[in-house]
Amino acid sequence: MENPVISTKRSVDRRSFMKSGLLAGGAATVGAGLLANTTAARAQDGSLDAGDVAILRFLAAAELIEADLWTQYAELGGIGDNLPVEVAMGQLNAYQVALSNLDSDGPQYITSNTLDEVSHATFLNAYLESKGADPVNFDEFRVLQGSQATGAQDIGRLTNLMHLNVDTSWFIRYRSATNPDFGATFPQALTLKDVTAIPVTDADFGAVNPKFNVPGNAHIQAIANVAAFHFGMIEQGGSSLYAAMSQKVKDPAVLQITLGIGGDEIAHFLEWVDFAGNGVQQPVAPFTDSISKLTFPNFFSPLNPLKQPSLIFPVPCEFISPSLPHVSIIRPLTDKFAGAVAAVASLTADGLFFGQSKKFLSTLQTMADEADAAQR
Repeated sequence: MENPVISTKRSVDRRSFMKSGLLAGGAATVGAGLLANTTAARAQDGSLDAGDVAILRFLAAAELIEADLWTQYAELGGIGDNLPVEVAMGQLNAYQVALSNLDSDGPQYITSNTLDEVSHATFLNAYLESKGADPVNFDEFRVLQGSQATGAQDIGRLTNLMHLNVDTSWFIRYRSATNPDFGATFPQALTLKDVTAIPVTDADFGAVNPKFNVPGNAHIQAIANVAAFHFGMIEQGGSSLYAAMSQKVKDPAVLQITLGIGGDEIAHFLEWVDFAGNGVQQPVAPFTDSISKLTFPNFFSPLNPLKQPSLIFPVPCEFISPSLPHVSIIRPLTDKFAGAVAAVASLTADGLFFGQSKKFLSTLQTMADEADAAQR
């Protein structure tokens, strides 16, 4: 199979609006100075229902996790303080170029997605404190070793992006007329087991060269393609989680929060649907990475409607009752597949917590149990 073309004609319409150090600093301050409390939280002034507090605390935990993983992506693949490629090709590392092959604005989207998740975590914790409830602080669990490639900060992480088992079934689910809440199951679009979604060391960067078929380009493109499918997996999970939690909250203000932030998660997801699809069609695919042995076929050849790479919006599916017309929706929406416990199970199976402590997993599980137990 042919190697992917590393494009040099990248046009970034959106200019950098921040320095990479600013991004890192913003993420690092999430939760700074907040009270640590791993027990069930309750609003001290009675202004919030205990169930609403449990929901908000789990969502804050989820957003801290997302902020941590997205910060790692942004450090290596975000726009940072790099200049547009037309000005200075040498300012872009090979990972940024590979991500740009999937969308010329990909690095900017990664930075923007990161800022969104940081803002979600900061807001949720601040809102909890404003209501007299305990915020979430995971600082004691920031102990994992991240990438050692140039650009990555040498700090402790909550999450691990280097041993992922990416669930790619979401790619097929959103192209199917069936619904997991009705018992439907979906195969994997690609097999991505124990793979890295970021460069682990500088050796993974390979070469950024304007000539075609440069040795090493396929390897960094494969890492970028893994990241693309992982982006979609994370954000579709967040879309379903917020929708599931919205069905449980009691306070109208809390419902505003879950609907407002949940809507932003959906906006993220739709971008990454398109992004991932670009990795499995020309001019990027087909190709095989001789180092990782990962293969990314061209999903257009032959075309399977359940893997149609150019679809962005959810295909209409069954909803509420099989007797009703199919409708385009976010799915799943039920606790069994989209609730807090389901979210923890999914992220754990993903390998995102590879190397994390039992205390962290236990703390997260307790918070998930409490959130799912909430009732309107």
